[in-house]
Amino acid sequence: MSELLNFNYPPEPAVDRVTLFADVILPLPLPKLYTYRIPFEMNDEVLVGARVIVQFGAKRVLSCIVADIHENAPADYQAKYIMDVLDDKPIVTAPQLRLFRWIADYYMCTIGEVINAALPSALKLSSESRIQLHPHFNPEEDDIPLAAQEAKIIYALEQNPALTFTEVGNLLQVKSYHKYIKSLIQKEAIIIFEQVSDRFSPKVVKKIRLTEHFVQEEGMLEELFNQLAAKPKQLDILLNYLQKVPVHQNIHLNAAGIEKSVLANNPHLSKSSIDSLIKKGVFEQFDQIISRFPVDNTVPLQPMKLSEHQEQAKDEILGLFKEKDTVLLHGVTGSGKTEVYIDLIKHALEAGGQVLYLLPEIALTAQIVTRLMKVFGDKLGIYHSKFSDNERAEVWQGVLSGRFQMVVGVRSAVFLPFHNLSLIIVDEEHEPSYKQYDPAPRYNARETALMMAHLQGAKTLLGSATPSIETYYNCKTGRWGLVNMHKRFGDAQLPDIELINVREEQQRKNMHSHFSGRLVTAIEERLARHEQVILFQNRRGYAPFISCDECSWIPKCQHCAVSLSYHKYNNELRCHYCGYHERMPHDCPACGATTLRSMGFGTEKVEDDLKLMLPNAEVQRMDLDTTKKKNSYQQIIADFESGKTNVLIGTQMVTKGLDFENVSLVGILNADSIIHFPDFRAHERAYQLFVQVSGRAGRKGKPGTVLIQTRDPLQPIFRKVHSNDYTSLYEHEIEERMRFGYPPFTRMIRITVKHPDEKVSENAAIVLAKDLTDQLGSQLVLGPEVPYIFKIRNLFLNEIHVKLPRENVNLRAAKQAIAKVIQQLYLLPDFKGVRVVADVDPA
Repeated sequence: MSELLNFNYPPEPAVDRVTLFADVILPLPLPKLYTYRIPFEMNDEVLVGARVIVQFGAKRVLSCIVADIHENAPADYQAKYIMDVLDDKPIVTAPQLRLFRWIADYYMCTIGEVINAALPSALKLSSESRIQLHPHFNPEEDDIPLAAQEAKIIYALEQNPALTFTEVGNLLQVKSYHKYIKSLIQKEAIIIFEQVSDRFSPKVVKKIRLTEHFVQEEGMLEELFNQLAAKPKQLDILLNYLQKVPVHQNIHLNAAGIEKSVLANNPHLSKSSIDSLIKKGVFEQFDQIISRFPVDNTVPLQPMKLSEHQEQAKDEILGLFKEKDTVLLHGVTGSGKTEVYIDLIKHALEAGGQVLYLLPEIALTAQIVTRLMKVFGDKLGIYHSKFSDNERAEVWQGVLSGRFQMVVGVRSAVFLPFHNLSLIIVDEEHEPSYKQYDPAPRYNARETALMMAHLQGAKTLLGSATPSIETYYNCKTGRWGLVNMHKRFGDAQLPDIELINVREEQQRKNMHSHFSGRLVTAIEERLARHEQVILFQNRRGYAPFISCDECSWIPKCQHCAVSLSYHKYNNELRCHYCGYHERMPHDCPACGATTLRSMGFGTEKVEDDLKLMLPNAEVQRMDLDTTKKKNSYQQIIADFESGKTNVLIGTQMVTKGLDFENVSLVGILNADSIIHFPDFRAHERAYQLFVQVSGRAGRKGKPGTVLIQTRDPLQPIFRKVHSNDYTSLYEHEIEERMRFGYPPFTRMIRITVKHPDEKVSENAAIVLAKDLTDQLGSQLVLGPEVPYIFKIRNLFLNEIHVKLPRENVNLRAAKQAIAKVIQQLYLLPDFKGVRVVADVDPA
């Protein structure tokens, strides 16, 4: 293959043509763009933002994005030729390219890493890409002219289910074999897929219709009935088809036909008879490409009328948008923020703009999409990681083509190719889920959305009942606008909040497993009234760990410095950091005793215990373990909405914006584990979680109650939650952060040093901290220190924190200094294999 790839095009004819070069973005962590020469015949085909195929290194073939076209040959290497062009139009827009450059610069990564994260896998090709026959291509029946080399590829694919690009090159023994692959794709004879991803193809349904002459020629249909009179099963097929497609009333209906599965899945009809009628030529079978996002046209688009309170908030937002680009809508839970969003989206779409609606969790999209579909119909696209690569690619192309004027999605939706954005809505803007942790780019979708809006001249609306301290600070200092909604929609009132002292309950022997007597009684009362309950426990699994009563042995992960959590459903111990798992032992490996006991409790144990205590309750659990399948979120939420489930147990997923009209009780089972956490945002996050989960109760007029179980009811945070006093929380937090130099008064960069050898990791961190101190000063560099979890995936961790003041510091220069120090560390022979990760604005 290397001989095939290392080629040069033949000498160009002696005509006066400009030699052009293209800087391309390879989907690799490279610090610089790479330059390729554009063959003369491709001068008009290569476009900025389009994909081209190039050779990189000795054997690798990759698709990449053209970032720039110019006439300057690279000074340090001989530019190779672009091998082929994949797109006749850009798939990445100019605003996107500007945004990708900003992400790479701000979050200290490479633009190749940004492209790799941004593009759906179906839009990325490499030498590991494979080809297969198109599932609907039949070389014997399809009258498609094939060149000799193309026919050779088709024959090879008939013998083998798939071929790599390398194998195609070896088969054809020609230099420019990619053009034959491209031609076969255009002829819909083959499709390309990545070895590790879904095979990319449009969604196709098989349909059947009456052969044309039975419809067009007079009397032919009656003659067909006579022919089939002796074959009742085939006659039933014909009658059923005509019932669903009444061609006798309108012959044009036959062209659309009917899905074959509609007839084939009917238990009263014979599948073999359908195939017999197709073979006889009575029916003809054909394929139709359909959207993966069908719109239910039977549901009329619903007009919506805002309440007086909502109308006032909307008018205030529009007024502030005349002066400011960013506005925060601070509305209590249940105040009707979503209806305000919908009305603002309608205004933006009517003015011809595009809209991006960001949500922090996939779980939220199930409810929101249903509401948005009723208003916006087929203008709406959905984008999140539970969709297949085919579906994400379809949304990408739909945004490019203008089919989707608005998109609702999670953080990755900020990468979509919008070109005419007029409004971005970031709902639940405080959520840490908007932050990407690994791999790079470690971006925050909220901050990225703000820059995206800035680059396209759009407005940004942030919404939350519990805004982040940084966001509220920007509003209070006048940088952003602020609109408040202090009342719940309609007659709904904020829920009553009651603290339950677990210590006292235990002394009175009033605890049932991990449920206080007060909580159990409250659940029983709600179930008797046919009302619903949400229980929040911020740990999944059955128990955080198990322990031997005799020797205190606790099983640990082989790869991380954490204990293994017990998952009863699978009867296994599992690491929540790296995924390592092992079977639950019958006896203690250390001392042989059989007294192994689960310690603590997670959502799985809560579910188990509640089913034992309340056998008539319909209990369901929503956490990472129960929502792994594509549609599991929607199913759990649908069951709860319909009343099929009356108790929903969950982790943070149940705290985020879900709207259930029949929930009158929320129980928080272990509040203390959330408060006591070593992080400067611990109290802010605790307040947000408590208020958000409390807000699920009493949303539609029914009185709501929240019961919080704690061993320390005198914690100040509970007073603020009880009175819904966000202002008091903000004033306390902002004073603390000013005193100790935390955001929003500084920008933080967490630098993590990783190595399989604990001592090497420690020494590298010490050297790195010293060099950073020399560059930035001792006041700005903290550490190194060993984090609470000091080993993950067999790598020992050490952390350094850099605090950069907002004022009088050149942020770009500081980041460049940090990057330079990291590169210098890599050059030291003692630290080969050390990996350093810089996380800007860690959540």
